Amino acid sequence: MAPARQASEGRHESAEERADRRWNELLQEVRVAQTGVQILFGFLLTVVFTPRFATLGPTERAIYVVTLCLGAAATGALVGPVAFHRFVTGQHIKPETVVWASRLTIVGLVLLLATVTSAFLLILRVALHDSAVPWIVSGLVVWFLLCWFALPAWARHRYAARK
Repeated sequence: MAPARQASEGRHESAEERADRRWNELLQEVRVAQTGVQILFGFLLTVVFTPRFATLGPTERAIYVVTLCLGAAATGALVGPVAFHRFVTGQHIKPETVVWASRLTIVGLVLLLATVTSAFLLILRVALHDSAVPWIVSGLVVWFLLCWFALPAWARHRYAARK
């Protein structure tokens, strides 16, 4: 085996090959999240122009503004890896680019969770006017936390012993 090659997670690849593989995997993941956040954000941008918006109370308007800001921030974080890569291409820092893009993606997912939660809260407040709304929204947050963070963290911990 050549000295520049290393065994990493069962693969024999150089640091550059590993960075290329991880970058491609990250891009596939980000594409899914980007599509979702862009559709959600686009929808949020149109809400203010509907007739129903004028009838919202101050609390619902405040929730809308927070939701819109969270959606913009999530969009920025999830599009960030593309801009980051474009600005540093050719600088021979692919491994570092992957690390920073991964961090931006995680921030984007957290912001997407907050955006979805806030949008869900707004919609349920308008639709139900019910004391069950906080419980329903809390249940959704727990579900997302389980699916997006707890289950992957558990799997990472559970199967780390195999290495």
